[in-house]
Amino acid sequence: MACFHTVCPGLSCVCLVLMSFSIAWNCKEVKNIKNLMQIDADEWIRIPGFVKHITVGPAGTWCVDRTDRIFKYLDGKWVHAEGFLKQVDAGGDQFIVGANMQNVPFCLKSSAAIGYKGPGSPLPWKQFPGSVKYYSCGPFGCWAVNKDELIIFMNLDRDCQYSGWSNIDGMLSMIEVATDGSVFGVNSVGDIYTRDGITAKKPKGTRWSHIPQKTAMKHVSFDQGRLWAISKSGITFSCTR
Repeated sequence: MACFHTVCPGLSCVCLVLMSFSIAWNCKEVKNIKNLMQIDADEWIRIPGFVKHITVGPAGTWCVDRTDRIFKYLDGKWVHAEGFLKQVDAGGDQFIVGANMQNVPFCLKSSAAIGYKGPGSPLPWKQFPGSVKYYSCGPFGCWAVNKDELIIFMNLDRDCQYSGWSNIDGMLSMIEVATDGSVFGVNSVGDIYTRDGITAKKPKGTRWSHIPQKTAMKHVSFDQGRLWAISKSGITFSCTR
């Protein structure tokens, strides 16, 4: 048990505690990949262009650029899509979620995400209540963190119908959901955590486990048994158990 974040309302300080267990992963530097800002697990393929955030999932390959414009990768090129988001995620059941610069959460239903072929295709972005700075979905639900690094969870279907947000214990600065439903995140000091016990019947899981590392991380992604992490200094690591 450790105090990993302190808030001081008025003159009273409160230590926010994340109960967790430690699990060992072996991480090695990926020497041919340098200075990444963000990573989404998949095989390495060089794609032209300059992007701020990229995602690969059942809804395809999407990204946002440095001015928050949205693009979908189609037939070997980036095609502009209407709207502005600072972060996108394609890990849900063929739908897209994301957050804009004002931390407003959005969803694009599966028929529109899969069917988007360029200008003229409908893009009925649906706005949700609440505030999130990072947003990621998988087969059992969507996870997000807000500007205060609080963790929240939402059930969401292919038509962007939702049941509202619910609070999850702990605090993280970013969070990612893998295609198998695994959840990983990083807190403000660079510690990596994973959520244990996630199943279709228990989509929120049961507890957090700490993945101890000597290097402070800023971003993680997981798929096919491999954890990818980017350090605060921009070094990419590949981790296995």
